[in-house]
Amino acid sequence: MGIASMRSPEWSSHPTRTAGADTEPRHGPPAAPRGPASGWDDDGMRIGLVHPGEMGASVGAAAVTAGNEVWWASVGRSRASRRRAEEAGIGDAATLARLLARTEMVLGVVPPHAAVDIAERVAGLGFTGTYVDANAIAPETARRIGDVVTAAGGSFVDGGIIGGPVGGPGGTRLYLAGRAARTVAGAFDGSRLQTVVLPGDAGAASALKACYGGWTKGIGALALTLRALARAEGVEPALLDECARSLPELPGLTERAARAAAGKGWRWTGEMDQVAAALAAHDLPTGFHHAAADTYRRVGHPSTDTVDAIIGLITLNDRPDRPDRAG
Repeated sequence: MGIASMRSPEWSSHPTRTAGADTEPRHGPPAAPRGPASGWDDDGMRIGLVHPGEMGASVGAAAVTAGNEVWWASVGRSRASRRRAEEAGIGDAATLARLLARTEMVLGVVPPHAAVDIAERVAGLGFTGTYVDANAIAPETARRIGDVVTAAGGSFVDGGIIGGPVGGPGGTRLYLAGRAARTVAGAFDGSRLQTVVLPGDAGAASALKACYGGWTKGIGALALTLRALARAEGVEPALLDECARSLPELPGLTERAARAAAGKGWRWTGEMDQVAAALAAHDLPTGFHHAAADTYRRVGHPSTDTVDAIIGLITLNDRPDRPDRAG
């Protein structure tokens, strides 16, 4: 199963590592692991977090508030990741190997394209604790990761996060599936992260996430793409007038979709490809979500989140690599 090739700016700046390797920075050995000044509850679990992005850091913070000892690995990561980890009360183990040596559970919260690579690195370092993949991936990708983890002697829990970062409006739910799912859920008791244990084996949580994300992000891509078509054909004002009469919610949906795509579209490219993979596994049509991935791929990393700017990128009008602007 293919993993999308796009990279986030933060991810692409990391040194390349082979599966199972834990490279040290070239300027010398990493600092000794250190926890936050506030300390942790001695009765909690020892949890590793890979990595403290916006969502990951909020999940890590929830684990800390539930009384757990939470660690991350700072080698090769950005200043933004370091700041988020410090604010969340997450300790720095410096390297992935040191993180794994001091934890019994690892949470993988990374862009979809990186999910398999991270699991392979963790397994390659001999981790035999519980690995929780909480990424937006196809069920079959989750099962593949589970095979990698269990072959190395660890246990695997499939996870899917629905909602924004923990503590935001609407709440955040971590769906879990697998034999150790209830143990993982218990690690967040008393936090603002809601956990839901699903019946069934690994893959169930990823399936739910694929269905939900395929709808919520897919409909946003559709709204933006059709708005781009209307503009290209010169009927955008007429479309907006008609929507005001019969679909008054559509313009607002497009505005929200543009803002969301500007901030996270680069990440959703891989997620939409994973939704397509989930559909393909059951011989269901895949074209729409591959198209949604292309829409978000065109958006890239824009400097503004207005509808006009995003539509310009989708139609390629404002892209520097537009064919008729070459040379």
